[in-house]
Amino acid sequence: MFSRLREDIASIIERDPAARTAWEVLTCYPGLHAIVMHRWAHSCWQNGWKWLGRFISHVARGLTGIEIHPGAKIGRRVFIDHGFGVVIGETAEVGDDCTIYQGVTLGGTSLSKGTKRHPTLERGVIVGAGAKVLGGFTVGEGAKVGSNAVVVKEVPAGATAVGNPAHIVQKDANKAREEATARMFAAYGVTPNGDDPLSSALRGLIDQAATQEHQLQKIIAALKAAGITCDVLPQLDKFDPEQLNRLVE
Repeated sequence: MFSRLREDIASIIERDPAARTAWEVLTCYPGLHAIVMHRWAHSCWQNGWKWLGRFISHVARGLTGIEIHPGAKIGRRVFIDHGFGVVIGETAEVGDDCTIYQGVTLGGTSLSKGTKRHPTLERGVIVGAGAKVLGGFTVGEGAKVGSNAVVVKEVPAGATAVGNPAHIVQKDANKAREEATARMFAAYGVTPNGDDPLSSALRGLIDQAATQEHQLQKIIAALKAAGITCDVLPQLDKFDPEQLNRLVE
């Protein structure tokens, strides 16, 4: 037990620049307290002491603000940072070296007892603040879930999921892509340039449409100059790309 505790403390110090000493982590990190108490509750649950497991989980929730069902499986060196408002359901599985920020829900979408209702996070997954991962699917090894994302389907290993409903921004295939994904993911939903990838794509499409309209106007003018007339179409509102760009900012 003490070797696992030392391992947990070392991993928190490694991942959190605010952590200064082992004593500070041991006494002041509710995420660590929740993990330790979950081990007690999970042991009771596995040995058939269901009520005691639930009671320990209930006490841990009151002390830490983190609710982990005693039936959930939590791996080694899992770091729940800040942690307030984290909810982890009964059939959830959290792999080794995962990082979970405050307000995260690993929830279920089925009411059927005895089924896999909650997600599985494979090794090294990072789930940003406020994200909701809902359903009995797998988030692949090394994947990242952005702040406030709502994930309802499987995330491939090494991918980044952002938005509501979540979409895949980038899947790591080499070092360059891995660095790009790291720039896109932010635990608190703030990217370096403050831009959303979906908005960037929409702006690109709007700019392309504006360019095509300008080219069509030039073609029509050239045809008129050559004495070729075109059928007049019903007048539509003038296309304003700047107005559309403002809508997706």
